Amino acid sequence: MAASIALSSALRQNLVSLQQSETLLGSTQNRLATGKRVNTALDSPANFFAAAGHNQRADLLTGLKDGIGEAIQTVKEADKGVSSVKDLIEGIRGQITQARSALNDTTNSVSLLAGVATNYNSLVQQLNNTGIDSSYKGINFLSGGSLAVNFNENATTSLTVTGFNASASGLAIASGTATGAATTTSASFDSTAELNAAEATLNAALATLQTQSSNLASNLTILSSRSTFLTDTVNTLREGATKLTEADQNEEGANLLTLQTRQQLGVTALSISSQAAQGILRLF
Repeated sequence: MAASIALSSALRQNLVSLQQSETLLGSTQNRLATGKRVNTALDSPANFFAAAGHNQRADLLTGLKDGIGEAIQTVKEADKGVSSVKDLIEGIRGQITQARSALNDTTNSVSLLAGVATNYNSLVQQLNNTGIDSSYKGINFLSGGSLAVNFNENATTSLTVTGFNASASGLAIASGTATGAATTTSASFDSTAELNAAEATLNAALATLQTQSSNLASNLTILSSRSTFLTDTVNTLREGATKLTEADQNEEGANLLTLQTRQQLGVTALSISSQAAQGILRLF
């Protein structure tokens, strides 16, 4: 066992004071380097764990915000699809108008109506294709898809966005099939009554699209509002965590200067105490 070295009372007191200054100086330098007065649970258990809780919840809500963002994009894609379907329906209506004119042309009526039927079928096929292609990350609100979006970390508040069938058959457009081309022939347009009936289905389809578009807009408003709210909540949590742990840089800077001065004085005092102990050498 190593022999202990006996120090004088003054020397040991100055040494302890210097060691304390070194410890405080290290802590102050750490707070200045990190910008935090609470870096571990040892610094302040209550503040450390409260801040960790705030940050953890903020992380969870940030993940939910990303999910809401994806839901917003899905709704926007569906809305663009609805706009495209509306334009195609107006194009189909144009073919109905062409068919009305063809009925008055007794000479070319048959060939004109055949052309109208071909164009009608092509437009219906493109309408169906638009509905099929209006998906985002595998979710298609124009094919009856749905999406549940959570608004908090406990999944106790949420919104389920439900789509509809935007195909020609889903919208009950005359002679429209769910996929592929329509089955319209020139015989489907050889009377005013048939044209009126076909146009009535277009009007009903537009009314359905208007209703569904309004639903999508309402859901988009909710999603956008919740996204903004989550952003504000995350910022509040982050700010709260920071206030619990952040260091006052001005105060820590002043502490550093004070401790550096105390350290220098401690070294000087230790040196003086050591010189006093060396005075015995003068007896020899």
